[in-house]
Amino acid sequence: QSTIFPNHKSCVRKKGVPMKRYSLFLISLILLMTTGCNQRKEVAENPFFEEWETPYGVPPFDRIRPEHFLPAFQRAMSIQEAEIDAIKSNGDQPSFENVILAYDRSGLMLEQVGLVFNMLCSADVNDQLLAAKEQAMPLLAAHRDNILLDEVLFDKIKAVYDRRGSLGLDAVQTRLVEKIYGKFVRAGALLDPQQKERLRQINGELALLPVKFGNNVLRATNDFVLKLTDKQLDGLPASVQGIAREKAAELGMNDAWVVTLDASSRIPFLTYSARRDLREQLYKAYIDRCNEGSEYDNRSLVNDFARLRNEKARLLGYPSYAAYVTADQMAGTPAAVYELLNEVWTPALDRAKEEMAEMNTMLQRDVPGATFEPWDWWYYAEKVRKDKYALDDATLRPYFSLENVREGAFSLANRLYGITFRPLVAPVYHKDCSVYEVLDVDGTHLGVLYFDFFPRSGKSSGAWCTAFRSQRYEGDERIAPVVAIVCNFTPPTKLTPSLLTLDEVQTLFHEFGHGLHALFADVKYRSLGRVEGDFVELPSQIMENWATEPEVLRHYAINYTTGEVIPERLIKRIRESGKFNQGFIVTELVAAALTDMDIHAITEYEPFDVNEFEADAVYGRRGLIPQIQPRYRYPYFLHIFDGGYASGYYFYIWAQVLDKDAFRAFEQTGDVFDRATARKFRTLLSRGGSADGMTLYRDFRGADPDKRAMLVACGLMEELPEEPADSLAVPVVTLEPNEKPKI
Repeated sequence: QSTIFPNHKSCVRKKGVPMKRYSLFLISLILLMTTGCNQRKEVAENPFFEEWETPYGVPPFDRIRPEHFLPAFQRAMSIQEAEIDAIKSNGDQPSFENVILAYDRSGLMLEQVGLVFNMLCSADVNDQLLAAKEQAMPLLAAHRDNILLDEVLFDKIKAVYDRRGSLGLDAVQTRLVEKIYGKFVRAGALLDPQQKERLRQINGELALLPVKFGNNVLRATNDFVLKLTDKQLDGLPASVQGIAREKAAELGMNDAWVVTLDASSRIPFLTYSARRDLREQLYKAYIDRCNEGSEYDNRSLVNDFARLRNEKARLLGYPSYAAYVTADQMAGTPAAVYELLNEVWTPALDRAKEEMAEMNTMLQRDVPGATFEPWDWWYYAEKVRKDKYALDDATLRPYFSLENVREGAFSLANRLYGITFRPLVAPVYHKDCSVYEVLDVDGTHLGVLYFDFFPRSGKSSGAWCTAFRSQRYEGDERIAPVVAIVCNFTPPTKLTPSLLTLDEVQTLFHEFGHGLHALFADVKYRSLGRVEGDFVELPSQIMENWATEPEVLRHYAINYTTGEVIPERLIKRIRESGKFNQGFIVTELVAAALTDMDIHAITEYEPFDVNEFEADAVYGRRGLIPQIQPRYRYPYFLHIFDGGYASGYYFYIWAQVLDKDAFRAFEQTGDVFDRATARKFRTLLSRGGSADGMTLYRDFRGADPDKRAMLVACGLMEELPEEPADSLAVPVVTLEPNEKPKI
């Protein structure tokens, strides 16, 4: 079990002499000066102030309360300040050990508190946590700036950076020096005092905006309900009706059925409801969230984000925020991103138009003379799928019980990597959570994995994977990660278990891939734990390829009532329909990626109408048909305004190129479960950011990724004979600090 406090034993001087005494003295002095009787009681009661005596050091959720976080953040910031002061006051010549390594090991408690806090604010938030978040975010932003803009600290880092070639460092240590130096430069270390002060102000404002934005989206989502009577259930399968009935009962609406804006409620209704007027009402409520006329209107916040991010980027020497972000990604420049998105856009949109024409034929039979509308897409896509492939979600759901699908993911991980999962009794933050210990191929402890599957009022929409504790090292000992997968799947009812759609099945495998990435991490230095953003979706998206492999389906797709394994005819139809509706899916995804890039590629900010800007970006300049909306509209685009994906929603498309090409490596062996290829892929996943993403990928694949694999997989290009790859490789551009990228 690990302690949540920084491990000072691992901070050593160049010759192995402990440097902990001074740091410990400062920390003790700070604590002594700030601790009275009340504080001593607080220390005794706050679980963040003690070592966690829980299984494998998981958070003691049964004891953590909202009021614990602010004191914990304050204590953690004080500890890191003392650690930074120890680096600055060290009189020895700056070295890898006393500067770079000491910095890399600082802030451990702050990281731990932040991981737990951020997760709860997304998965199980309440008013107390929201209030704490509004207080904490500016404090944390100021703390971060105090460190990254500290001239004395940066001078020491730069001294090591300038001498890195003569210090006898290995490749990973050299990368650590360069990454930390680059982090400080990108944070403004080279700015003059006046510029630094303005940057602090910008960062303070940007720390609060996501809180306000996310709160508005959560409240707008929770506030809407579509209340139905028994005369408004036309077309809804019994399972969908059952979920709507139980949601109504939960809200105290007897003799009614309720549909919400959660995907697990919204999408089935749009897919099956024969009531076109109600589909329109639900769809418009979803896409108009936080828009004009709403008490949760986010349009002014979108302008604030654009203005502040643009100013920050220009202050740091970049022409736009998109240029600032992509300079630190695999893509390198916005131009490389636009090149890929534009290459995918035209064939995807052409395919979507063909798909709509086919569906419109059915609409005209139902409602002669009607214009096909966005709220018709899911309904008629399902009709076309049933007509063409004799396949629909109602037929498949009985085979996709959540428990079986999860076991299918476990079995796949065992087959590829030899790892196993066993239930673990551990504290949870909500009763819906389940916990597993993950064992490596040799039976040793690899990590802990939490699952949280169902929607609720205090939970953000969508699905994600995060960590309560990231993998790290204390000396030579690997500290295992504690990982969580959070989804919003179709919940069980009194009569049925949780039965997933095929899309939800793929989502589970997707997030499970993120989980494996975190569990396999074996990186010596904390600052090298992260990979580039446009690499991060590779481990998740590649898992979706296995979700519908026949052997995998036969393992987990078992009818929950009869025990029947999914028949071969259904497996065949699933495989045949794999490219169905891909024009729509890819188009709405790329449309959102383009709106993200466009709003952050602004070089000179001027106030703008959010809806007009968005409409011009995709409908005006790029010809998107009105029957398709971008996957996310600006007023509720959480990924880019409250999720770390600003100028990065393209990551999904970029990583899809990687994942299809990587899966092809398995296919080319003749066995998609090939253990030798899986070992190489696990090595790629284990290395974190110890090398740049393209280097890691080339080490695995032996070549640059081939874009054609993705285009073929999505049905946007015919299968081509083997020939030199049309690769994703981009030229490597080396920039001097504060030099503007050439785009």
